[in-house]
Order: sequence, then C-alpha cells, then structure tokens
Amino acid sequence: MSSLQPTPKPGILDITPYVGGKSGGTGLQKTAKLSSNETPLGASPKARAALKDLGDTLQLYPDGGSSELIAAIADIHQLPATNIICGNGSDEILSLITNAYAGFGDEVLFSQHGFLVYELAALSNGATPVKAPEPNLTTDVDALLAAVTDKTKILFLANPNNPTGTYISISEVERLHAGLRNDILLVLDAAYAEYVRKEDYEAGASLVAANKNVIMTRTFSKIYGLAALRVGWAYGSDDVIDVLHRIRGPFNVNAAAQVAGVAAVNDQAFVEAARAHNDKWIPILIQSLRGIGLEIPDSVGNFILMDFKNTGKSAMDAEAFLSARGLILRSVASYGLPSCLRMSVGLDDENRAVIDSLREFLEQ
Repeated sequence: MSSLQPTPKPGILDITPYVGGKSGGTGLQKTAKLSSNETPLGASPKARAALKDLGDTLQLYPDGGSSELIAAIADIHQLPATNIICGNGSDEILSLITNAYAGFGDEVLFSQHGFLVYELAALSNGATPVKAPEPNLTTDVDALLAAVTDKTKILFLANPNNPTGTYISISEVERLHAGLRNDILLVLDAAYAEYVRKEDYEAGASLVAANKNVIMTRTFSKIYGLAALRVGWAYGSDDVIDVLHRIRGPFNVNAAAQVAGVAAVNDQAFVEAARAHNDKWIPILIQSLRGIGLEIPDSVGNFILMDFKNTGKSAMDAEAFLSARGLILRSVASYGLPSCLRMSVGLDDENRAVIDSLREFLEQ
C-alpha cells in the first residue's frame, strides 16, 4: 500500500484553530457567560418575531443576494446598496478578502493584539501574517506604516480593537491610509462601531466612499444580538465588492439570518437601549476594578480588558476562581496577553458579581 496521502497547502498546519469564549463547564446550574462580547440584552423582540413564520419555507433556498437585508442596511446607514455585500458573519468576509487579495509570497499586516482571525485568514491562504508593535495596547499608525513592505497586500485594522477595547481617531485612520500604496487594501473591521460615542471616531464609510482600496466590515453579532445566526456585511468600492461576489458561496447568508437581520436593523430603538446599558456599565466596571488594583485601558466597546500583572495574582487563577462561581470570562493569552482576562458587559447582577468576586479573589 502506498504511503502517500493528501497534503494540505503550506501554512495550513501552522494554524492554531480558533477557540471561542467558553460557554459553560462550571458544573453550576446558573452561569454568566461574559466571554464572547455578546450583548446581554439579547436580540430585538422584532427580530425574534420575524423568525416564527420561517418554518413554513425551510424547503426554499434563501435569497442569494441578500437583497432585502442589503436594502435595509443601506437605508439605515445611508450607503449605496450596490456597494454592500453580506456574509456568514463578518468572519466570512474577512476570509473572502484574504482569499481574493493575498496568497503565497504576500504579507498580511495587522496590529500586535489584533483579532485572531486575521492571522488565521493569512495562513490559510499561504500568506505571511505580520504583526506591528502595539504600545499602550493601542494601534500605532507609525508602527504599522513601518512594517509595510513591497510584499504587503492587506492591512487589517480593528477599530475599536478586540480584545483591548481601544480605538484610534478617524484622523489617524486617514493618516494610515495616506501612507499606504494604492495596491494595499485597507480593511476597517468595525465590529463594535455601534458602541462608540467618541466625537473623533468614524467607522470608515467616508474613507471607503473616497477610495478604491478601503473596505469596511460590520457585524450583527454584537449590538444586534444575532451571533447565533452568523450575519455580517461590508461596504467597499465597486471593484472590491465585485471581486467578493465572484468568490462567495451562492447562498452564503441563510434565510433566518436575512429575515432577523432586516427586523433587527430596523429596530434602532432596541439598539439604543443596548447602547445605553453599555454606556452605564463600562465606566462603573473600569472604575470599580481599577479601584481594587487591576490595570484596565479605557474601552469604547462592550467589553473590558483587565490586567493582573501588578496584583501578585495570575489571570489563570482569577479565571478559575470566577468560573467556580459561575462567572465565565475570556483568557486572552492567545492574543499575547497572558496576564489578562477579557470581560463582556453583562446584566446588572452579573457585573456586580464579577466586581465582588474579583475583590474577594484579590484580598485572599
């Protein structure tokens, strides 16, 4: 018998599979999952209601072009519908972008503590992931520009960034773009844009409108509460959107995601309620946890990053202590932050429980 066997492309076996935030495993009946940056308010009641009648049409393929969903997105954000594409979560769109624009011998650039999917997408397409230093847990435009080479084809910018919660201003994003060659695609990953209240922040639509080498990606998994349905979207130039349509699956967004997405995007009152809950708790969490000795960068997302490095305690022990009490946070050692945990904003009682439990842990 031959010893030959199928061999994956170079780079595939270098990938560390993505592992999402833990969901349970504590052995307790009641747990608070604060590990995946999900909205604690859930999905819009209108989105849930829109799913009820779908069971009568499960034998039908979904709309391959997500036309109603794209029209709803375009209307809410005042964007041209022809320049929007939907995907099976923004993760699929990030992967499609890399598949289309980077391959063997190319480099894909991103910030040191950027979203893990960027590296995975680069390696799965045979490209080389390149990480620029990120001082003070914030994207450094000069460091990114210094890392550009003649092999750079894509620059991913998570703004706000996960897992740090930090952001850079639109003027800094524009400075970054101005320093790039026209053949480098700047990908503005704005998954948490709906949470940001800063006057100097913009998700990137204006930069896309003015340039052919910029694309902005967004998601329904965060403030819209549709993570289970996997639906995301992107806004880009005519040429880039055309390329992505050529390589996406013919029915890449399922019918449930489309129906719920339309209802969710049209329920902006519910979005505002989710934003208000986040606005209430982010400063309380940061102030309270800094007060017991944790280092926490200012966050504009729906999560915070807590650093245990100066407490005499480890993040691993803190995670175990919280988990034993049904409080599930996210280790971010895989992001190069072994002394940190990430916490999603939860419901009122969940947030208070984390504060009280961490105070107890640090006082032991």
